[in-house]
Amino acid sequence: MTSISTPDGRTVGYSLYGDPGGMPVVFHVGTPSTRWRRPDVVRATEESGIRLLTFDRPGYGESTRQVGRSVGDIAADVRLLADAQGWERFAVAGGSGGGPHALACAALLPERVTRCAVVGGNAPPLVDGPEPAEDDADDPRRDRTLWLAAHRGEEALRPGVEETARQIMALIEAGGPEIPPASNEPPGPPARDDAEAMARVRATFVDSQDGWIDDNLAFARDWGFQLGEIEVPVSLWFGSASDRDRRQAAHLAAAIPSAEVVEYVGGHVQNDEEYRRMLAWLSA
Repeated sequence: MTSISTPDGRTVGYSLYGDPGGMPVVFHVGTPSTRWRRPDVVRATEESGIRLLTFDRPGYGESTRQVGRSVGDIAADVRLLADAQGWERFAVAGGSGGGPHALACAALLPERVTRCAVVGGNAPPLVDGPEPAEDDADDPRRDRTLWLAAHRGEEALRPGVEETARQIMALIEAGGPEIPPASNEPPGPPARDDAEAMARVRATFVDSQDGWIDDNLAFARDWGFQLGEIEVPVSLWFGSASDRDRRQAAHLAAAIPSAEVVEYVGGHVQNDEEYRRMLAWLSA
């Protein structure tokens, strides 16, 4: 693990993958997730000629918590990470909850970011009005968890995060795969049979709950930038099996003038072929 120190005294842990001389890409991991990449992702990155930097957002893994952070605050950490590598220009990408953070870099670091790809990312939520009984299937921006984040804060979120983590770990310990498959895909091998896979899931669901909570709090408040300010090329990727991701991509595309929407066959997480296609688009 490598790390940098921020001006406010925090530590940000990061990892590097792929070709040291390749096109630099900063990847923003999902909510929740950590910087550690699966072997198939590492192999695809190496074979695509990309130099990939992943890092733990504040409160995840080896990165110090940053209470009260906004989505846009991540741009300052990314600038420091890129400077540490000597990268003047680089692409950014983000999966799921990493998507808004990638968009923050596209908006706030336009002189540094060449392209931005978002996979299954979320648009700013709608948190006005009374508490919803459940998520709105017709408009995924009406998310009950983010309403609670906006109106009741960390105290309301933590029990739900802890219970969700317990349920996920129970499924994995019972023989479930590291990544849930899409409805049209077979499940992967049991994570419990792979020590490195178990280390990744424990880092994500057991050790990084502060980051998970802080992501949701950040999504529910002002993001610190306007989507309409983004001028760099943006691609919004979503799997055909996820209607929720399709709707989120449509809301993002309506707000970002430079965005194109890319549908692929699959679910919330890209398969190997689509991940490689995204890397090719980022390096074009």
